[in-house]
Amino acid sequence: MKKYLFLILALLIGGVSAQAQENDQHQYTTLTRMIEEELFFQRMSDIAYVDIVRITGPAKAVQKTTGCTFKDTLSDNPLKFYSYIFFPKEVKQNKKYPLVIFSHGGIHAHMSTGSVHIFRELVAQGYIVASADYRGSTGYGKSHYEAIDYGGLENEDVLALRDYMVDSYDVVDSTRIGLLGWSHGGMISLHNILRYPEKYTCAYAGVPVSDITYRLTYQQKDYLKNFTQPYHVNATPEEKPDEYARRSPVTYADRLCRPLRITTCMNDDDVSWTEVKRMIDALHLANKDFEYAIYPPMPGAHHFERVDTREATDIRFETYQFLARYLKPRHPFKNTDQLRAAGYKYH
Repeated sequence: MKKYLFLILALLIGGVSAQAQENDQHQYTTLTRMIEEELFFQRMSDIAYVDIVRITGPAKAVQKTTGCTFKDTLSDNPLKFYSYIFFPKEVKQNKKYPLVIFSHGGIHAHMSTGSVHIFRELVAQGYIVASADYRGSTGYGKSHYEAIDYGGLENEDVLALRDYMVDSYDVVDSTRIGLLGWSHGGMISLHNILRYPEKYTCAYAGVPVSDITYRLTYQQKDYLKNFTQPYHVNATPEEKPDEYARRSPVTYADRLCRPLRITTCMNDDDVSWTEVKRMIDALHLANKDFEYAIYPPMPGAHHFERVDTREATDIRFETYQFLARYLKPRHPFKNTDQLRAAGYKYH
């Protein structure tokens, strides 16, 4: 608790500093991430062993020269990033457990306790859960922030986490690995299940970014700046249409060969349901078998499945039923009351 209070104080000081110095953005997000870490340990420790590990993914997609020969000749070193791991306290060394790879959302964001109830629900069912703060995530300084590769090598970061879990922990069952994510995280789920099907058992993609070029036609004009930065794509869709297609899951629809569930709602105020429908239509056109649901306008809009109402958790229950069919956890929820008790202690 003393550490937690210290971090809050540091955050307040950082907030004041941010008003005086333009470069305090990364200091601020580092402090907020540190607080989130502390909250994860506090809010999950009753049911899970929580760990944070550092692993590597591919080298940065965009290399910048520094003028230092020593540094520049090593610029293709693998990129380091941190990941969160949650082991149910019931895990025994001589048994195997299913793994869920959870990918956070946001173009630039990091693992947040905004998803803590979902983690509690997953762990209560007997899933080991792992989540990467992949390249472009906030809270790790400017270099990691500008290593962003949206729709690109971030997917290989998540794949590297999957391989790390299988290679490092005998308790992980390599034949029962699922993907779970919403928004940008849903896009990462789609990319991984479509491009690396041999690595996963099934995937759930909630309100997933599916077609970046189409997305940019309805988003605010400033949204494009996330992609046209020199350290990122450094071009518009008109200038590099193939590059934007390469980063969009809809391009790979014909590769689906694993169980997949997709959901969206018709008042989503971030990822338009019409964008998700393009993904659904592409899968239908490719004659693929998958599950999907397009909900009417829902409270919470983009977060309609992730707010904490009964209505939202009832929808999450359907997602957990889908995952359980293929991953077979030890304690699948039999009803929504069990889900509420797992995530919120009482129902």
